[in-house]
Amino acid sequence: MIFRNLSLDSASVIKKIEDMSLHIKVGIIGGTGMDNPDIMKNREEKEVDTPFGKPSDKLITGEISGVPCVLLARHGRKHDILPSEVNYRANIWALKQEGCTQIIVSTATGSLREDYKPGDLVILDNFIDRTHGRKQTFYDGSFAELEGLCHIPVEPPYCSKLREVIIKTAEKHDIFCHPKGTIMAVDGPRFSSKAESLMFRQWGADIISMTTCPEVVLAKEAGISYAGIALVTDYDCWRPNTEHVSHGLVLKMFKSNIGKVIKLMCASIETMLKEDWTTTIKLNRELVEQSVWK
Repeated sequence: MIFRNLSLDSASVIKKIEDMSLHIKVGIIGGTGMDNPDIMKNREEKEVDTPFGKPSDKLITGEISGVPCVLLARHGRKHDILPSEVNYRANIWALKQEGCTQIIVSTATGSLREDYKPGDLVILDNFIDRTHGRKQTFYDGSFAELEGLCHIPVEPPYCSKLREVIIKTAEKHDIFCHPKGTIMAVDGPRFSSKAESLMFRQWGADIISMTTCPEVVLAKEAGISYAGIALVTDYDCWRPNTEHVSHGLVLKMFKSNIGKVIKLMCASIETMLKEDWTTTIKLNRELVEQSVWK
């Protein structure tokens, strides 16, 4: 950025950059481990409602490295909401109401590739949606203030700038991660059959989960940068001579590796302060405005 006001001294210029960087607010979806008061400072709970109903749980507001953050447990803090019953619209809209400019999510996934091993992290860059009946738009007449139809361009579904920040942060902190991955979204709550798992591999998916869609699409429609950190917990059921995915296996791997996710997420949020998000935020909002037909 070029500052043309020559009366500004260097300290004022630095302060202006800091103010610009601090004008971000990060939504975090996933929840497990992140509401630790040692991680989120000034932690407060906040019950909210939205035009699309209540989100999965109370919001937890606070700060990570001085950055205002809003944490939301996707399945509720008791983990009692099925993947297809999550009110994704209310969750994303609640974060939008709170002024979130970026959303970073964590998700447990099964691997559909030999080289994406249990315990690995994957920074998502695309998706294939095989869910059914989930509401994928805010513009369906449910909320009178949102007039028209929204035909949002989804590609790229994940914010390139935010992904880059997370990948560079992982490299800096020596946290191994795969820098890209296409995730297959399925309804659940059951796991795949072997035939389905083999088919998803043929389609080019790298990992599989039950909650990516429509969350990623709704974030795009809300004008919010969105990035996903996937934790591989198993090899689904396609791999010969390997324990098939089960609830117990997922929990075991998730608990033993969630620390890496938390470390990467917190470090990435700190790194975000050093970036100028002005153009990204502006373009996100303009894309939504240009996509609504009235």
